[in-house]
Amino acid sequence: MRLVPRGPVGPALSLLVPLFSVLLAFAASLLLLALFGTSPREAAVAVYQGLFTDLRGFSELLRRAVPLVLAGAGLALAFRAQFWNIGAEGQLLLGAVAAAGVALFSGIEGGWLLPAMALAAFLAGGLWALLAAVLKARLEVNDVITTLMLNYVAVYLVEWLIHGPWKGKTAFGFAYTDRFPEAASLPLFPGTALAWPGVVLAVLLAGFFAWLLFATTFGFEVRVLGENPEAARYAGVRATVTLSLVALFSGGAAGLAGFVEVAGTHHKLLSPLQISLGYGYTAIIVAWLARNHPLLAVLTGLLIGFVFAAGDVLKVALMVPFQLVEVVNGLVLFFLIAGEVFLRYRVVFGGRRG
Repeated sequence: MRLVPRGPVGPALSLLVPLFSVLLAFAASLLLLALFGTSPREAAVAVYQGLFTDLRGFSELLRRAVPLVLAGAGLALAFRAQFWNIGAEGQLLLGAVAAAGVALFSGIEGGWLLPAMALAAFLAGGLWALLAAVLKARLEVNDVITTLMLNYVAVYLVEWLIHGPWKGKTAFGFAYTDRFPEAASLPLFPGTALAWPGVVLAVLLAGFFAWLLFATTFGFEVRVLGENPEAARYAGVRATVTLSLVALFSGGAAGLAGFVEVAGTHHKLLSPLQISLGYGYTAIIVAWLARNHPLLAVLTGLLIGFVFAAGDVLKVALMVPFQLVEVVNGLVLFFLIAGEVFLRYRVVFGGRRG
């Protein structure tokens, strides 16, 4: 058995392979649960009822999907320009820090507070990514390494703030800031914990990035730069400017995800592991499954959000150990990623012909 490159892939195969991967992933997950004594039928019914027959459960799916769509759409734009932004996690955290700083210390009140927090979060995440883009464009520093390492800087920055100068007066030994004022909280969909403006923002931003990428001169420059940097140089594309703008948009989108998390869910700055459940890293998979198309990141973000939310249902409804839930989540992601191989290669059985 060997793998042979396919060449161009039609839309039917592009749809069928991911769909088949999802079905195999769910089947393997149910089998794994059965091996550990959980009825596959009970698990499937619990997930269906928990997420699709209950408004609060479905809202949790959307709540998990929002930061994935925001960060994933931004990464899709970055990857198109061959700016390998692995730093969405840190950019999300910087967005949360900036939003918290505006909420707690700016003195802005009333209806201007939330827009100011969102703008600060976008700029903080964007500038955090811009640092790596400038280093790549000017000094040819590897962007994978710089964006990845900046994640750790962001984590320790948040830890320092919540244990030190920003620690809340009412924390009583716990590490988090004071609660945001009421005007700094995003409105919730009635009866749920879902900040509905986050859903609107995620869809609009993904649509804007798709329009930017496929209907503007800037988007053409981004695609040329990503597909053939040498041709882009001959065509007069200013690589430094283009990469800088891509980084600003990509990091800014992740920063907005941080804003939605702290303004819509937590209403304070707290531990990095509580602000983000690895959304920035998982968004890389969201962008990849979306074929680096920002608008398709809405669909793939919903899919991965479903995986996360289903794990929560299993933990609560069937008391499945969280370690097993994490294995199931990883198994689903593995099948989704592995299925991508069959879009690029076809399986051929038998020996090579002479």
